[in-house]
Amino acid sequence: MRFEDTTADVWLPIPADEIEGLPAPGGAGLNYRFWDGGPEFPADPARCAFYVVPYMKGSEIAVRPLAGMTSLRVVQTLSAGIDHVTPGIGSLRPGVALCNAKGVHEASTAELTLALILASLRGIPGFVRGQDAEEWRAGFYPALADKSVLIVGYGSIGAAIEDRLAPFECARVARVARSARTTERGPVHALTDLPALLPEADVVVLSTPLTPGTTHLADAGFLGRMKDGALLVNVARGPVVDTNALLKEVEGGRIKAALDVTDPEPLPAGHPLWHAPGVLISPHVGGSTSAFMPRAKRLIAGQLRRFAAGEELANVLLTTG
Repeated sequence: MRFEDTTADVWLPIPADEIEGLPAPGGAGLNYRFWDGGPEFPADPARCAFYVVPYMKGSEIAVRPLAGMTSLRVVQTLSAGIDHVTPGIGSLRPGVALCNAKGVHEASTAELTLALILASLRGIPGFVRGQDAEEWRAGFYPALADKSVLIVGYGSIGAAIEDRLAPFECARVARVARSARTTERGPVHALTDLPALLPEADVVVLSTPLTPGTTHLADAGFLGRMKDGALLVNVARGPVVDTNALLKEVEGGRIKAALDVTDPEPLPAGHPLWHAPGVLISPHVGGSTSAFMPRAKRLIAGQLRRFAAGEELANVLLTTG
């Protein structure tokens, strides 16, 4: 898709003067407007041609201006997933490109994935509680070495997770995506192969986008095929896992879980997941690190340079029709 006339507003959730490499305002025909999800819009939404969605502000805020953006040509998220903006896609005119933030979150999400795996296997939560209680909780704990890991959702984040698994002497890393393909590291299996792969995995990592096809992908049947003592790690989206089915498995002590995302989210006080045995919860912080902002700024600047020059955009997931 090419864009030739770029005389219009650009809505940014980061002040333009804090982003190096942006096309010069005015000279490129672009007027930068700062909006980070506040109650007042920075300008008439009808003049917005390029909308960078506020980060981690929820679907209601993300889609609020879309219906009025009658001149819109690009929606750029700062997240790998686009599920928070898809409810507003139907209100957009034809020809709007929806782009995600591939390249922004791989490092941070992969880091957290390894942290969750290691913390869960090595018993770190118990050590923290022991320190609080001044108890010396020595023992014999599982290692990641010699474990079989299954990555479900082998996109750029899944590949980054495997990059970081490489030094840990895993016995095997298996990869699953929507469709089968071959990579330099080996085969990527199709989702239809999951029933055969799940019983072999000691650690199952979910890093798949949330789509109608992946909602409750980890249901009772999926979880029931995991081997006894296996660890489920969800760094995807909460609804990829059937929470009720997961609770049945962890409350019985058959498997463990490390969850950066939950359903519901935020997890409300009193929810049984908080105190379920063998469950480690982090509050959806896979991408919320010091690595986020420099990468997000580089993505925004690069996309707007392409936009101003009439060049192909990166990371286009769909174009409205």
